[in-house]
Amino acid sequence: MSLEDDIRTLSRVPTLAVLDHDALRQLAVGAETYKLRKGETLFRRDEPSDCGYVLVSGSVAIDPDDHGKGGHIVRPPTLIGDMALITKTRRPATAVAREQSMMLKISRNLFLRVLDESPRSAERLRRELSDRLLRFMEELDTIARDGAERY
Repeated sequence: MSLEDDIRTLSRVPTLAVLDHDALRQLAVGAETYKLRKGETLFRRDEPSDCGYVLVSGSVAIDPDDHGKGGHIVRPPTLIGDMALITKTRRPATAVAREQSMMLKISRNLFLRVLDESPRSAERLRRELSDRLLRFMEELDTIARDGAERY
């Protein structure tokens, strides 16, 4: 893949789409191409995480039960491990390639450096994550309210 292909792929990921072109270019230049064979484990549940992966081709099973056989199947373009780009965390699930897959590995250090060098992109990302958190909280409120009405 070319650099422009990588930038285009990154721009199709909702979390990264808010970043300006120069920030996406820096991520694409600094990202590492990572390939997995079918059945190969990307990471295991509870491992420390220091990077995120943008799935470029193939598919990956995200399994919270650590079996790697079930769970949610993700397809391109998907960012796997978005929180690991921002803060130290542990993997909440196991990720296993369902077929030959290729991804761009973005380290936390690279991601934070790009945001530091692009304050406008950092602000856009802050707003996007804040809006997403508010929507999540509203969904939880609805679930809690509906559950309380049943009992």
